[in-house]
Amino acid sequence: MSDGSSEAQRDLWTRVRARLKASVGEDVFTSWFARLELEELMDDLVHLSAPTRFLCSWVQSHYADRILEAFRHDMPDVARLQVTMRVNGQARPRITPVVAEAAPETPSASAAPALSAPTQAVPRLVRDNAKTDALSGSAIDARMTFDSFVAGSANEMAFGVARQIANAAISNAVTFNPVYIHSTVGLGKSHLLNAIAHAVSAADPSKNIVYLTADHFMYHFITAVQRQSALGFKEWLRRVDLLLIDDMQFLQGKSATEFGHTLGTLLTGAKQVVVAGDAPPRDLEMLDERVRSRLSGGLVVPISTFDLELRRDIVQRRAEQVNSRFGMQFPVAVIDYIARAVVSHGRDLDGAVNRLVAANQLTGELITVPLAEKTLADLIRTRDAKRVRIEDILKAVSRHYKVPRNELLSARRSRDVVRPRQIAMYLAKALTARSLPEIGRRFGGRDHTTVLHSVRKVEQMIKDDIELGQEIELLKRMLEE
Repeated sequence: MSDGSSEAQRDLWTRVRARLKASVGEDVFTSWFARLELEELMDDLVHLSAPTRFLCSWVQSHYADRILEAFRHDMPDVARLQVTMRVNGQARPRITPVVAEAAPETPSASAAPALSAPTQAVPRLVRDNAKTDALSGSAIDARMTFDSFVAGSANEMAFGVARQIANAAISNAVTFNPVYIHSTVGLGKSHLLNAIAHAVSAADPSKNIVYLTADHFMYHFITAVQRQSALGFKEWLRRVDLLLIDDMQFLQGKSATEFGHTLGTLLTGAKQVVVAGDAPPRDLEMLDERVRSRLSGGLVVPISTFDLELRRDIVQRRAEQVNSRFGMQFPVAVIDYIARAVVSHGRDLDGAVNRLVAANQLTGELITVPLAEKTLADLIRTRDAKRVRIEDILKAVSRHYKVPRNELLSARRSRDVVRPRQIAMYLAKALTARSLPEIGRRFGGRDHTTVLHSVRKVEQMIKDDIELGQEIELLKRMLEE
């Protein structure tokens, strides 16, 4: 941080770092954020520094929106991020490069920037220019296009359906409606939703397209209710040509009910709706039965676990992109090793390539199989672990302690409910890859600090009570078998 930075800025940076760590997890934070420093804040600009050119480029290209979102808790007006390289411990003088800019919460009615340039601002909402209400969708990722999607036997049906939806929407037609794409984490659901938005908006910029993650949907709905503008929110959604909702499993409460009303209205008006979630519609217990029935009555498209051939194709494509951008070669043996060893999901394959690039940049070691074995050890250790879902944990804890599932998610504070709820949160942290905020959302919309308190409480109880420790260990084994 520069010499002129105030104590208040240092405190702000500490809070932002804590939010980022809670959001992305310890491993990702250590890899990409731990060595960033806050240099200055100027108007709507956040200026950070990093020790390598690669880290500057990677953070600027891949994490600008997430960093700005972390700053907006304290500084709602920040809109731009600039990351420059530190030389001999000092940041380079601030210059004016292409700056990754997040779309403001209140977009103007002017035309959105081009989608094809990843360093340009990416529209949160693609819509007709006559629309002037102060609402926005979630940011779409300029890298997630149909051209960058790697198709194989596990996802070819979902890929084909997504392209068909995009082509139909361009010509004002509706094919399957609604479409529900589901898979475990990291298999390409978000990529396909982003790709649909890109394809349609590129072909016809006048189309009114809204891409929303479930948490953004809830945020907009709750804000609209608080501001007594719920009617405007509903009308905004019902005027769209194409509605894309991601992470459906996180939708809950009154916003889930509102989604049901919106879905019914859009389908009646023959507007295309595409939804993605991590479970089939029948398993989305936070939704009303009628909404689940509506989603099930459309086209439900699963994406299955990637086979070796598809994993290799994905690693090969990412390696080619790295070579094109940094002139860095991935030997065939390394590509084969990653494809065989990293079997969890697509994001881990991307992460494996990223880690090797970072290791090469930071240490100068050649990209070899021994370097991959050392760098990817934690990803490989998970190959035989069964994927445990929070829903599995809720069912197991509910059955074991004879507490109804809905009470585990409720606000009840009686001892017979609190302890099983805390144990369930502890198991969710121990057995899943979900972050603390995600776990909190699945447990009735609780804050991540509540989850952290529960985890620490149970850890202490295990130390103090051998019998309870054995009981929880039994639950773990039941869930992992």
